[in-house]
Amino acid sequence: MTSLAGTGVFDVRAVRADFPILDERIGDAPLVYLDSAATSQKPRVVLDAERAFLEHANAAVHRGAHTLAAEATESFEDARAAVAAFVGAEPESIVWTAGATAALNLAAYAIGNASVGPAATSRYALHPGDEIVVTEAEHHANLIPWQQLAARTGAVLRHIPVHDDGTLDLTAAAALIGERTRVVAFSHVSNVLGIVNPVAELVALARDAGALTVLDACQSAPHVPLDLPALGVDLAAFSGHKVLGPYGIGVLYGRTEVLDALPPVLTGGSMVTTVILDHAEFLPAPHKFEAGTQPVSQAIGLAAAVRYLEGLGMTAVHERERLLERRLRDGLRAIDGVRLLGDADADRVALCAFDVDGVHAHDVGQVLDAQGIAVRVGHHCAQPLHRRFGMTASVRASASVFTTEDEIDAFLDVLSGVRAYFGVGR
Repeated sequence: MTSLAGTGVFDVRAVRADFPILDERIGDAPLVYLDSAATSQKPRVVLDAERAFLEHANAAVHRGAHTLAAEATESFEDARAAVAAFVGAEPESIVWTAGATAALNLAAYAIGNASVGPAATSRYALHPGDEIVVTEAEHHANLIPWQQLAARTGAVLRHIPVHDDGTLDLTAAAALIGERTRVVAFSHVSNVLGIVNPVAELVALARDAGALTVLDACQSAPHVPLDLPALGVDLAAFSGHKVLGPYGIGVLYGRTEVLDALPPVLTGGSMVTTVILDHAEFLPAPHKFEAGTQPVSQAIGLAAAVRYLEGLGMTAVHERERLLERRLRDGLRAIDGVRLLGDADADRVALCAFDVDGVHAHDVGQVLDAQGIAVRVGHHCAQPLHRRFGMTASVRASASVFTTEDEIDAFLDVLSGVRAYFGVGR
């Protein structure tokens, strides 16, 4: 890999050589992968890191005194430190989970556990009439856990609406977030709109109300420099498989005092200090949230992924993707019959969802796939947002560090002929 980190640019051709899957063909066409918002492709260093651990150092972590177990534990905790550094945090602020969905559910269930029994005196406990605030643009993974928490505790779920251009209605947010608000959960970047949300403003509103903030960072972690402590959020989640890393691993970040105060969710081995027949005492965070066998090789693969991105330079990644985003959005705007969801001129990542007038999203996707172009079709696990824009499905194109201008142009060229292909708009 050739990196020019710190200069604002990197060698895209050299980066592409690091991703073996990009040599694949779809039929007779070269693969054009524009579905990175769903799952990222993996550079060779990630594949090699997992394989090397499994071939040479595989053992249960935190449980053995033999040499292999010690080496495995050291590598596992080194991975935690690497991921923590990637988001500007300390290692004890990083909890391993099975994915971002698991991380967000962990947060919701931990707050729920703080709301019953002796723990109900906690400042994080919810009571009937308390309020949880989300946004209209949330992925289901950052909506349904809060719906369920509200149902279990008697809290009221409220939502911040979205303007026609896709930006959040901050006036409405200021009116919604008040003395009864206990949790404010929102995405850093919408997985449909691609807009970077105003974290500072929302955190300030929540802090003034004494509410806990929970950030879904799935679509920001791969694309923008992240410093979670500087953002001021209390909890945040992101997934490994969207940040060039393996499947089956995610991260819950938490401020130390928040993680220390929240009770565990899953219980069992590896998260306890003392167990007697009628009660147990738990390890401090993050380990009290990590019951059972952990995703060790996946953590090591994720560490390789974030080190790879750091080698490129996350500022350079964001600047590069800004260029791709402008090319993508300008091209979509120029095609007759294409309607962008959330066309605000705001800080964005290289992700656009759109509707093609008269052609179902699935049909658009099939035409593109026939030319080797992979995009996402459907509601992208954001049905309320699609309903807000009067549709049930859209097409989404999303770029990554290996995407080229030629690939964007190839996508736009095929898309421009979709309506004519189906005889629409004649």
